[in-house]
Amino acid sequence: MITIRPLQTLEELHVCEQLQKEIWGFEDISVVPHHLLLTTIKNGGVLLGAFEREEMIGFVYGFPGIEHNRLKHCSLMCAVVSERRFQGVGYQLKLKQREAVLAQGIELITWTFDPLVSSNAHFNLHKLGVISNRYERNLYGDMRDRLNAGLETDRLTVEWWIASPRVQRRLDLSPEEGGELSLPLREGGWGVRSEPINQTEERDGFLINRDYSLARTEPKLLLEIPYHWQRMREQNMPLVREWRQVTRAIFEHYFAQGYYATDFLVFEHPGQKRAFYLLEQATREELLKR
Repeated sequence: MITIRPLQTLEELHVCEQLQKEIWGFEDISVVPHHLLLTTIKNGGVLLGAFEREEMIGFVYGFPGIEHNRLKHCSLMCAVVSERRFQGVGYQLKLKQREAVLAQGIELITWTFDPLVSSNAHFNLHKLGVISNRYERNLYGDMRDRLNAGLETDRLTVEWWIASPRVQRRLDLSPEEGGELSLPLREGGWGVRSEPINQTEERDGFLINRDYSLARTEPKLLLEIPYHWQRMREQNMPLVREWRQVTRAIFEHYFAQGYYATDFLVFEHPGQKRAFYLLEQATREELLKR
């Protein structure tokens, strides 16, 4: 039984500090300290912990911000200890965060994620219903943690319009966290009737990008990324950097042409899993109604 509740005591805030070190491998200088956590939650911030019995196994943290003269909630961290990932805990945290922010009268939550991490892309786009048309190069510079060392910190900034019909429908239909769609990759899926933007192949156990096009104009496009990202990071960092450059060029170009990243699915394709972004040429208003 998982309980989600606000963190309030100094003891709980210190546990949150330790979880940042455990989950991300942060050095002390990178940890959001308890006194800053305390100040923000006393002034409109939201800090929720996930508890299994009395043990904190995850948390979500954010605070109010302003974008284009409109109030929003900036979600800085959402994390779950490794042994409880892909078991629905992160999903429960985001649902409770949504409830808390809606209660403040705010309808937009934003955050960033690495677009090459397939599990995060699936969670954010497919399960929660976020959209994105903003790609930011090396946003955080060199980060002092084990997950980002040696790689430029490119990020997608996502918009989670938590009161929209789009998000409500997505949450109504969402499966348990970690669920994937086991469908064959075939012409016509997702309403896409052409080949992906990039051509890929397996070589020496890794997915490589052979070529890509910046000349496509269809209203819906597919972009493939490696499914086994973490294994590639551990075993073939040069290839990781190649993928960073390729996907950077693709996202930046098509976002500039009016496309949004609107979904992400993992398909079974004989004997392997393949991961794809859906890019759609549409307005924000059109997407939020779907």
